[in-house]
Amino acid sequence: MRIRRSSLVDPDCNTLYGAFAVAVSFAVFAYSFRIGQVAILAYYAVWLPLILVDYRFTLGRLASSPQLLAFALLACLSYFWSDAPDVTIRAAMQYLSHVTCAVIAARVINARTLSIGAMTGIAFILAYSILVGGYVYDALDGTYSFVGAFGSKNQLGFYASLGVLFGCYFALFLTRGRIARLLALGVVLLSAASLVMSQSATSMLATPAAVALVIAIAGLEAFSPAHRKIFFVAGTMLAATAVLAALNVGAVDMVLGAFGKDSTLTGRTYLWQQGIDASVNTPLLGVGYAAYWVQGFSEAERLWNEFYIASRTGFHFHNTYIEALVELGYVGAAMIVLPLLAILRLCILRLLNEGDWTEALLQTGLLALLIIRSFFEVDILQPYVIGSFLLYYCWARAKEPVVRRRSRSASDWRQHATTTSSNNAVLSIQR
Repeated sequence: MRIRRSSLVDPDCNTLYGAFAVAVSFAVFAYSFRIGQVAILAYYAVWLPLILVDYRFTLGRLASSPQLLAFALLACLSYFWSDAPDVTIRAAMQYLSHVTCAVIAARVINARTLSIGAMTGIAFILAYSILVGGYVYDALDGTYSFVGAFGSKNQLGFYASLGVLFGCYFALFLTRGRIARLLALGVVLLSAASLVMSQSATSMLATPAAVALVIAIAGLEAFSPAHRKIFFVAGTMLAATAVLAALNVGAVDMVLGAFGKDSTLTGRTYLWQQGIDASVNTPLLGVGYAAYWVQGFSEAERLWNEFYIASRTGFHFHNTYIEALVELGYVGAAMIVLPLLAILRLCILRLLNEGDWTEALLQTGLLALLIIRSFFEVDILQPYVIGSFLLYYCWARAKEPVVRRRSRSASDWRQHATTTSSNNAVLSIQR
């Protein structure tokens, strides 16, 4: 059987290859620290060759959307003022190539293929972690945490959160087949079990919130666009009021207490203050991308010692915006907020008007998960991590017009545009 090359970049025809590429990517993001550089090469191998298949379709539109690369390019430019230029340029180039792969994925992978690949990859990742059964002692709160094959319970919790979200989304909105739904629910159950085992408070709070948001928004599809806008405004005001009321009655401390946490969030508030203090000397552009947590630098060594990080690697301020502020200043913090706001705006416009909601629902759920976690974790600032991949996938995918998503390929899209123009000209002559 002969397979057309163009089918590899056709979102409607590349389900098998696309799901495989997504599953490989998820596995690389999860366990590259164990496998090594070979895993990173496998990640590049499933995405970058697609540029040779159809350059204009995969990367050609980046010239008209330079904002997709804004943060990555700033990270590269920070080489010129970085405290550790060698570390900065290596990490920045990795981040830039990582974002490029995410943009390619957004062009060629639709929501269904992404969900199938994500569930496959997550099922393998979580099953392997349960088989490994690793535990890590937390010297700060004196407890043992299940981390599986990961180095952190929060990362295990993140993948489990994604498993629940993708599984519920696929079962509810993408399939009517009984077997497919049972398989999706199997992933949900495996992910939910891993989530409970991880005891990651951030993940256990963010997951039900993201799933509930997707289901609630899906219910609005039955109403007209005018009514959707009314419900959206009312729901936003109600949610804001509920949050303010919860803060006033001490609900935060009650929730933290249920997870065995105190108001310091196991040292996070101290870390936040240390990060804010570190940004005072270089408030505009920071110390350089990835140039703070460097072995041999006194402040990094001090914090590693205080938090019992014997490996002296893989640590951060446990807040995305503070981490960005320290490394790239106010400019970098603003640029990392840009994709979050851009995806939110595009999703709201899609959901409040007529059109295909399928992808917008998934993007909204992923965005909610990333935003909630961004206040307590750093998921979108590093290369080769699932958070940054999904962030730029959602942003680039949300910018794609609906008609482009329905087209068969880039060549078919050009043919469609030409045919439409010709038909319009004929109609004008006839009139």
